[in-house]
Amino acid sequence: MRTLFDRTCRTDVLARLERVQAEARPRWGRMSAPRMVVHLGDQMRMTLGSAPWTRMPGLVRYPGYKQAALYWLPWPKSGIQGPPEAFLTAPTDWDADRAALVQLVERLAARGPEGRWPDHSHFGSLSGRQWGVFCYRHFDHHLRQFDA
Repeated sequence: MRTLFDRTCRTDVLARLERVQAEARPRWGRMSAPRMVVHLGDQMRMTLGSAPWTRMPGLVRYPGYKQAALYWLPWPKSGIQGPPEAFLTAPTDWDADRAALVQLVERLAARGPEGRWPDHSHFGSLSGRQWGVFCYRHFDHHLRQFDA
């Protein structure tokens, strides 16, 4: 399974991020490319434990559903709302926002999957390994949204 803890996967994701242009139009949804970048940054800060989450109800907190959503099921292109904290940061400078996101990804990689991780708003308790998979899939989802 692909994870942001794997150097090859991480390098690929960051190269894809570099290809996204600020004026790119999304294939689905209403989020602009600059909004997507800061959204991923907000999510990474929550993942690293430096920002709080609001607990969201749902079936994916239960083990079987969690496994299916994290590892096997395709992610929907609409209809799932993240916690409000994942949409707090306003885009500023395109290059600076992307550079900040790259730094957050590198902080995640440096931390490694071991140790204690915060709960996820939808999934609840996740191991470091599961966080790496979630982060990869979240980035992949939004990069596909912008044809990257």
